[in-house]
Amino acid sequence: MTTKKPHGQLRRGQLLTTYGPGALFDLPRHAAIIGGLDAWPKPSELEEIHELRLTRKVQKCTSVANPRLYAPPAADDMPGAKGFGITVYRFPEWFVVQEQAQPRARLLSRRLVHRRALDARGRFEGLPVVATRFIAACSHGHVSDINWYLFVHGGSSACRRQLWLDELGTSGDLGDLIVRCECGKERRMLEALNREMKPLGQCSGQRPWLGAESNEACGEAARLLIRTASNAYFPQILSVLAIPDRTMLLDTRVQELWDDLSAVDDAGDLKVFKKKPLVAEKLTGFSDEEVLAAIKRKQSGMYLQEKAIKLAELDAILAVAEGYGNDQPVNEDFHARRLPAAAWRHSTLSDPIAAVYQLHRLREVLALIGFTRFEAIMPNIDGEYEDDLKPAPLAREPSWFPAVENRGEGIFIQLDSAAIATWLQRPAVQARLRALQRGHDQWQAKRLSKRTFPGGPYILLHTLAHMLIQALALRCGYPMSAIRERIYADGAEQRYAILLYTGSPDSSGTLGGLVQQARAIEEHLEQALRRAMLCSNDPICAHHAPDDPLEGRWLLGAACHGCALIGESSCEMRNDYLDRALVVPVLGLEDVALFHGV
Repeated sequence: MTTKKPHGQLRRGQLLTTYGPGALFDLPRHAAIIGGLDAWPKPSELEEIHELRLTRKVQKCTSVANPRLYAPPAADDMPGAKGFGITVYRFPEWFVVQEQAQPRARLLSRRLVHRRALDARGRFEGLPVVATRFIAACSHGHVSDINWYLFVHGGSSACRRQLWLDELGTSGDLGDLIVRCECGKERRMLEALNREMKPLGQCSGQRPWLGAESNEACGEAARLLIRTASNAYFPQILSVLAIPDRTMLLDTRVQELWDDLSAVDDAGDLKVFKKKPLVAEKLTGFSDEEVLAAIKRKQSGMYLQEKAIKLAELDAILAVAEGYGNDQPVNEDFHARRLPAAAWRHSTLSDPIAAVYQLHRLREVLALIGFTRFEAIMPNIDGEYEDDLKPAPLAREPSWFPAVENRGEGIFIQLDSAAIATWLQRPAVQARLRALQRGHDQWQAKRLSKRTFPGGPYILLHTLAHMLIQALALRCGYPMSAIRERIYADGAEQRYAILLYTGSPDSSGTLGGLVQQARAIEEHLEQALRRAMLCSNDPICAHHAPDDPLEGRWLLGAACHGCALIGESSCEMRNDYLDRALVVPVLGLEDVALFHGV
């Protein structure tokens, strides 16, 4: 359904994080699924985003040769403006009739009807209908309508009599819902959750977001999915910070000039094209040999071996000079300075902190490469997805991917590696980390996940980041949901740090409300540690054992919504791997914390 005036509007960022291709959502009058990239405007009508380091990571994860990045279409409400909408498809195609309850004992009964039975106004016998909230799906991202006749009859049946949805109460709980056929067969919706019995049959391999005739073979059993549930869509997003790098800069310039440089075969051709003022200006400072090497890398799609996403960022940030950041930024995408210790260290409370950096300018670029259902696949602690990642595709044959860029500022806090090493040697800390490891192992066995245990330093840094976000939000002028984290745990070289940053998609970025808080980092640290020592749910929260098989919170230590958990838009690990006992003394675990004397 594509019209001049769209049925609904979304922000650009939402088309990556929440409502990307394949996502299920509700329009004012219809239930729908976002169309794949083939149903988006042509790339020539979109704004291209250049970030070569991210492009290379996308190529590695998706095996798409020379992928390109484009921003989703922006809304233009000016009179006469050409509309660049995104096509969505109606889904599901089974509906519940909104009618007077039919008397049957104490039940509320409503008919289940297919879209083909509706009239031109989308009604059934003059009555309004709403899309059913139950669909079938699998872990490969396939979604389809439930085969209601197969479900209610317990297998294949030629019966096609009227179906009813009976409600025993008003809660909408699966245990209170019965699917009934007029032939007399009936079945509780709760049985649809029994995966061993395969009550919904085999997955049909349907991919409605890719349009008609896009089905593929699937060997999994179909699973019940609530259409509006939070596990119906997990985007797979790659995120990088733009950092200065000479080779990367040259590759980016070659990418920008590719319409000309694609025809270059040797030094003679290059000299001809360098007679163009724009080409000569962009390649100033680079030798012909460097440019030819970059052209060959671009032609072959083979790039120099790169470090993991976060390790490269860590190298760039730790290499910046000391200063207050008052100098004119040379690079509008990245301008950072290490704050002199005298400007922020005033007590022994901050002894475990080695340095504080102010990132006055930063540019974050995010790209959507696929999605999953039921279970989220998270990047590892270095920001990389595993090589065997197989998310649902965004297009039949993708050649480009949606991306957005945010400009902003941040505070980078480096912890002292010697203090971390000493902390890791303490017997109480080792015992606590073994319990956290056992909890991870139990979660891994239940979810059949390949995610590796991130290690004690990562959990320590992650929890400290959450505490500081809560403290900073009270003074920096930004809501907590606007501050995001980036955790750096380089165990190989013993480098540990956290980046707390914020950004916006406009060209001006942010205005210094966060970065200037670096000078008061000790005040924020003291407030964060004091608040974390006692949770409103203590002693239950403090005494939670991550390896307790009954409670099922395997990836959390002393952490809950009353203390360490924050909005998932701010957290890079969906609120997993947190334990405030590693940061501050808590009830019953006073000798595990890195920070003391608060």
